[in-house]
Amino acid sequence: MTRPSPSAATSSPATRGLVVGLDLLLVVLVVIAVVQAPPGAGWPAALAGGVLLAGYVAGRAAVRVHERSVDTPRGTWWPDLAWIVGLTVVWVVLLWLSPAALWVAFPLMILQMHVLGPRRGVVAVVLTAVVTVADGLLTRSGPGEPWTGYVLGPLLGAAVAVGVVLGIEAFVREAQNRQRTVDELTRARRHLAQAERERAVTDERARLARDIHDTLAQSLSAIELLLRAAEDAVGSDDARARELVGQARSAARDGLAEARRVVQDLTPADLDRTTLLGALRRVAERTAAGRDGTRSRPLAVTVHAGGTPRPLPVPLETALLRIAQSALANVDEHADASRAEVTLTYAPGSVTLRVADDGVGLGPAAAPGVPASATAAATASGGPGARGFGLPAMRSRVRELGGELALEGPAGAGTVLTVTLPVRPEEEAR
Repeated sequence: MTRPSPSAATSSPATRGLVVGLDLLLVVLVVIAVVQAPPGAGWPAALAGGVLLAGYVAGRAAVRVHERSVDTPRGTWWPDLAWIVGLTVVWVVLLWLSPAALWVAFPLMILQMHVLGPRRGVVAVVLTAVVTVADGLLTRSGPGEPWTGYVLGPLLGAAVAVGVVLGIEAFVREAQNRQRTVDELTRARRHLAQAERERAVTDERARLARDIHDTLAQSLSAIELLLRAAEDAVGSDDARARELVGQARSAARDGLAEARRVVQDLTPADLDRTTLLGALRRVAERTAAGRDGTRSRPLAVTVHAGGTPRPLPVPLETALLRIAQSALANVDEHADASRAEVTLTYAPGSVTLRVADDGVGLGPAAAPGVPASATAAATASGGPGARGFGLPAMRSRVRELGGELALEGPAGAGTVLTVTLPVRPEEEAR
């Protein structure tokens, strides 16, 4: 949205109406001054009045005072000051010819304030008031006649002219400031909306990266290992080869289902029509049976529940399932473990997932607090060639949900991954 210019603000209907009113008032008072001119001064007064109106019209066309901003510097010699000086001189002549021209001083004062600004305009108004008072006292006031009217009238008129113009300009200036504030707020809201969209896009990309790593990447890795083992068994143990190919096909179907869920931004396939514990048991069964024949020794995976199981918000259940999938995939691929245990503990206000294995634990090359059984060990330790994504993805999920993640396990004694997520009462699934 383009901010309106100050000139546009001053050209509001109210301002234009005031300017038109000033035009009419000046014309009417000049005509009255000409009509009420003393005998013998009619034609000179008419000439002076005509020159005054012609100069006013010409100046209005050149100065365009009604289109100016109240904040624009005013009172330059040309054309502002030249116009006002010319009108004032012609008015003094008309005043000398016709006493009724005294009333023309009021619209002239308003015009002086508006054209010359609050500083030079006040000086011009004061000079006009002095001329008016002097004319009244020197030429109009007779012996014994009260002089207060000739003094108070012009002074009050000058005060009203100054007050009216300053008040109108203050009102216009306040309207401009409010408009600028509205424009700034609009721009700020637009920038915030853009930043929010960018943040949402970044978060969505990170979510998709985590989901792809936790599902598709793991499935493809399992399929690759199963097919490699099947290839080795072809010719020597065809039955075993067919069994491994069948497991690979099953893993491919699971990966396809997960891919469809990721694309549709739905809950994980393992959570479809079951509880979180049921989904964890599915993952455990697949992990235990998915790579038989490719490990150095069998892997047994058990799932336990603590506390009173209850439905959780979908984002929490999804995050816990993804973390468990990634952790078990790490155990399966890197830990050289024979047993893994998944424990889901429900507590008031929180839920805790614990994945423990009896594998190699923390390797000597890993950084403190980073398990050798994690695919992200090299990344977390900052080692050369680090490419892992699993552990950073887990930490990202936990951080987004306001939880805590802990890793522990001495070398050779297995690794324990513990994730605790808060559950607010108003977020409990119903």
